Parts: sequence; C-alpha cells; structure tokens
Amino acid sequence: MSSSSRASDGPRTWLALLAVCLAAAAMPLTFTGTAVALPSIGRALGGSPVAIAWVTNAFMLTFGSTLMAAGALADSYGRKRIFLAGVGSFAVVSFALVFATDILVFDLLRAAQGFAAAAAFSGGMAALAQAFEGPARLRAFSIVGTSFGVGLSLGPVASGLMIEALGWRSIFLAVVVFAVLAFIFGWYALKESRDPASRGLDWGGALTFTAALGLFTYGILLAPERGWSDGMVLGLLAGALVFLLAFVVTERAVSRPMLDLSLFAYPRFVGVQLLAAAPAYGFVVLLVLLPGRFIGVEGMGEAAAGTLMIALSAPLLILPIVAGLLTRWLRPATICGAGLLISAAGLLWLSQIPVGAPVLALALPMLVIGTGISFPWGLMDGLAVSVVPKERAGMATGIFSTTRVAGEGVALAVVSAILSMLVADGLKGSAIPSTIATSAQRLAAGDLGAAGNALQGIDRAVLTSLYSNAFSNLLLLLTAITLLTALVVFVFLRTNAHDVSEARVESAA
Repeated sequence: MSSSSRASDGPRTWLALLAVCLAAAAMPLTFTGTAVALPSIGRALGGSPVAIAWVTNAFMLTFGSTLMAAGALADSYGRKRIFLAGVGSFAVVSFALVFATDILVFDLLRAAQGFAAAAAFSGGMAALAQAFEGPARLRAFSIVGTSFGVGLSLGPVASGLMIEALGWRSIFLAVVVFAVLAFIFGWYALKESRDPASRGLDWGGALTFTAALGLFTYGILLAPERGWSDGMVLGLLAGALVFLLAFVVTERAVSRPMLDLSLFAYPRFVGVQLLAAAPAYGFVVLLVLLPGRFIGVEGMGEAAAGTLMIALSAPLLILPIVAGLLTRWLRPATICGAGLLISAAGLLWLSQIPVGAPVLALALPMLVIGTGISFPWGLMDGLAVSVVPKERAGMATGIFSTTRVAGEGVALAVVSAILSMLVADGLKGSAIPSTIATSAQRLAAGDLGAAGNALQGIDRAVLTSLYSNAFSNLLLLLTAITLLTALVVFVFLRTNAHDVSEARVESAA
C-alpha cells in the first residue's frame, strides 16, 4: 500500500473530511434558513422590496461568481490556507449578521458571506482531493455531497424551529457554531498543498465576470419597480453586457484563463450548462418563494412552513444515489430527462393548488418536484466531466459549478421579477397606478400585510386571490422551462457506453 493510500485512512485525514463536511452543511443552511426567516428579517430591518430581495440574492451572486477565482487562489496560495481563511471569515461575518440593525449593512454582510463560502468550498474540496486517493476519495466526496444535502433538506425545518423559539438571529449563531468547528478541525487535520504550476488569479476575468453578474441581477431586481424602460434599469443591463463582452475578450487573451471558452465548442458540454438551469428554475427558486407564500400569505408559522418544505427537499438525501446506480442500465441523459419530466408534472400539479388549500394538497406536488429534480441533481457533475476530453475535466467541473450556482442567483432575480410583474398586472384597474409597483413587490415577496396597508381600498381576500393566480401562472412558466430543458437533454446529451461508465463514477461525488 502506498503512503498516500495509508494517509487516506489516518484519523487526521478523516477529521479533515469532517471539517469540510461541517462547512458544507453550513452553506445551504444559511441559504434555506434565511429564506424561511425572510419575512421576520423584513419586519425587523425594514427596507425596500429590492433591498429585502438582496438578502438572498447577494449571497448567491457572490458565492457563484467567485467559485472559480477561489479555486485558482487555493491552487496558488495553498488549499488549507484558503479554506481556513474562507471558513474563518464565514464565521466572523455570520456572527456580525446576528447584530445587524440596518438592511443595507445586512445585505453587504450577506455578500461578504458569499465570498467566504466560495473560498471555504473551493479550498476545502481541493484539499480533500489531495488528502484522499482512489476509492477513499470517492467516498469522501460522496460524504461531502450528503452533508450539503442534509443542510439543504433539514435547513428549513431547523430554521423554522429556531426562529419560533429564539428569533431569526439564532440561525446565524448556529452557522457560527458549524463554521468554528470546521475551522478548528481544519486547522488541526488539513495538510497544506498547492499547485506548483499555478500562475495566480486571472484578475481581469474574475472582476469582469462578477461585475457582469452583479449589474445584471441589480437591473432585473429594479425592473418591476421602475419599469423596463427606466434609464437606470437600461443602464445597468447595458453595463452588464459591456462587462460580459470584456470578460470574453479577457479570457481569450490570457494564457491561463479562469474560464476556458474553448470548452463551449463541445455541443454536449453546452447542453450540460443548459441542464444546470433546470434545478435553478424548477427547484432552487421555490426554496425562497414558497416560504414567503406559506408564512406571509398562507399565514403559517415559521416552524410549520419549514416542516412543509421537507416535502420538496428530502428526496435529495437519497435519490441522487439511486440515479447513480441506475446508470448501470440507463443512459444519464435518459435518467435526467425523465427526472425533469417528473419535476415538470409536479410543477404543473402545484400550479393548480390555490392559496388556502390543505397542507397535504401542497406537500404531494412538492414531493413530486423534489423527486424529479433529484435524478439530474445526482448526475449533472458527472455529465459535465464526461462530455469533454479527460484532460479538461478539472476546468469543466469548475465551469459547471460556477454556471449552476451563479445561474441560481440570476434565476432567483428573474423569477422574483416575473412574479412581481404578474401581481402588478392583476392590480391594474383596481389600484392607484403610483402604488401598484411597490405594492406588487411587497405582495410577491409574501408581505401581505404591507401590501394591504398600501392598498387599503382592496380587500385582503382579493389580494390573496390575486397572488394565488399570479403564483399559479408563474409555476406554469417554470413548467414550460423545465419541459424545454428536458427536451434539450434528450436531444443533445446522448452518450455512449464509455461516457455512461465515467458519468456513473463521477456522479457518486
């Protein structure tokens, strides 16, 4: 047995795995937990609908846009060092969120939390890749993925219970505990490593990419309030386009780009990037929108809403593993496409459930959505690797992770804006035009009380019905997007037997 193989079995190495698992569980907790707490945060800190929307968008945007940059820093300056810097900063920022009293400060801290999460995730995963060999590495990555799934699945109910018992600030204290433990174990057990061939960070690519995403997201969030023809909205979207073009030019010019654009010459790789849009639009956005509906419009408590959200996220604990096993008999494209069809059926079913329906009527279609999305969720990373040459696998994984996480932030902004516009369209003719935009945003965010106060001439039952219709129409749109993605998967992601084997191995991680 080689020394590296023996090292994989040492107790310190498994403590290193525990450190990364604790960090991996804390990241989705700070996303799903904040979604459940959003109504309480809005009441406590105030702020405009756009400022409240940034509570979730700021974290997703910075996390997704800096994953590749954080990975490059880990290779250059040390994987353990970047992990400890990331998880330590994550703990400090999370602790600061407990004491935030202003929505602007809170949003800025959430953005900083996303930067820290990217460093912790990229540094930790890169360090584990060096600490484990062969089958042990596969097991280690599977355990990290399970930890992330546990945080995603149990985050809403745990957060709901903590909010009702201790207040919404207790969520971030729990995150601090996870992060501090991850730091202690990581400091003791992780071994330092770096890539001697690394040439540092592609600063031009990192800055232009982040600027493009930030300006685009801000423009989309402002559009429902100001209108699509507003000068500031158009300026933000135009600025995003300029930075995107600058990013492309930069990446084509540097010798070691952050994003190797030549990978997009592989049609199946492009198809995999489109596949990443399916969970973003058919699942992740619901993690934020549904708690707002349940708490702010349906009138549930935080604990009840968090418990109901288990129906949506619990399948992710088991079914991605089942998807990996099914690749022995079925092509990954077939499994992913079938899963998306199941998810689309759940979205269509949920679109027919009005506000005020029994809990079971809501839980069943949510369970179908979560079941369907679990199948591509377990195979997407493997597909991202299998559709490009082996020597490009590392870059392909980095691009896919960035596309998926950054795409989720963009999807959340786009879908929130669409829901606001659907609500505003329903208010036309029954409300003063000057109050429609802001009231629609409040109602779309699940703040029925604020919307009712601004629209005192409209009965709350009417507002509830209007919201219910808008939410149903939004779900129909998400159904169409999911069906379209399923079609893309069936047509463009067909793989041969060798690719199936490779995808099966990678999907376990």
